[in-house]
Amino acid sequence: MARIRVLVVDDHRIFAESLAAALAAEPDVDVAAAGSGPAALRCMERAAAEGRGYDVILVDAELGLVRPPGRPAAVPVPVRTAGANSLVDGISLVAGIRSARPSVRPVVLAEKDDPRRAALALQAGACGWVAKDSSLQRLLAVIRGVLRDETHLPPALLTGVLRELMADRKHRTESEQLVESLTPREREVLRCMVAGLGRKAVAERLFLSPHTVRTHMQNVLGKLGVHSTLAAVALARRAGVGPADLGAEAPVPVLTGNVVERGGQLA
Repeated sequence: MARIRVLVVDDHRIFAESLAAALAAEPDVDVAAAGSGPAALRCMERAAAEGRGYDVILVDAELGLVRPPGRPAAVPVPVRTAGANSLVDGISLVAGIRSARPSVRPVVLAEKDDPRRAALALQAGACGWVAKDSSLQRLLAVIRGVLRDETHLPPALLTGVLRELMADRKHRTESEQLVESLTPREREVLRCMVAGLGRKAVAERLFLSPHTVRTHMQNVLGKLGVHSTLAAVALARRAGVGPADLGAEAPVPVLTGNVVERGGQLA
């Protein structure tokens, strides 16, 4: 009998361990539990190194979310990408897993139906969305279904999710058109903005003067029709613009004769 390896990821420890125990009672299921995104990543790395990687990962929809006092909706905890104890929200975890380990099937467990978060989960690579009050048999059917390359959504969520996906596609198309209006240099600057670099850091990376970078940034905001760097970054991400690769060497400045041109200035 082929065994199914499942990892439950939920920061409510009692729920995670109880669900893991219930799944472990199945004769063909091996299961473990993790209480956070970083812990889940460590479990997956350890299992892969031992040659027994997970087949399905069950991720809490509200993993890494907090509910501020006086506000009805949960909001993401800021994601820190460095360090073993970094905070990772559920959607980011799904995206990271699908990118690093495409064979793993993520399924999101949710306390309530949320078309917007369900759409985000599917875009991140989730294969299913299951309510936490579903029966164990329903969850097992989803686990086995996603291993057959099926996508599982509750019927009540389907219309809302399709509406969200269509609206997102429209917004992405509009954003892509705005980004295409930028010059190659302005796109470089935008990618640096997405990477979180300030004006001085952009100037040093692209061998430009701070004044020239400020002009480029103003042009980027104007062409994108936004009024802040944060809004420009959000639009860029919607259009699929990734951050500048800070690990790669910066572009080599253009040599002209015996001088180096730096953004309109001669060094």
